[in-house]
Amino acid sequence: MTEEFRRISLMIREDQHGRLLELGVNMSGLIRSLIDDHLSDAKITLAVSEETAHLYQQIVSHTGSTDADIEPYLTAALKRMLKDQITRLEKLHRAIK
Repeated sequence: MTEEFRRISLMIREDQHGRLLELGVNMSGLIRSLIDDHLSDAKITLAVSEETAHLYQQIVSHTGSTDADIEPYLTAALKRMLKDQITRLEKLHRAIK
């Protein structure tokens, strides 16, 4: 299957351009990937602290783990968060009765 591409003009900040060049990033590929992620119903993007980003990068680079490997841990953490929020809301509900 041959993919068709469309050339577009894109404006980015000078500092962004410089940093991407330093990293040797293929900007077209990066933008296509980000657009695919944005349009996907099964992908999420998280803004995290530098510490969490560093930990993620260490784990992925040293273990060869993929997002699919990490997903069960994220699911468990989200379920725990929901349970904690429900507990907090139940306590609030009892307090206002």
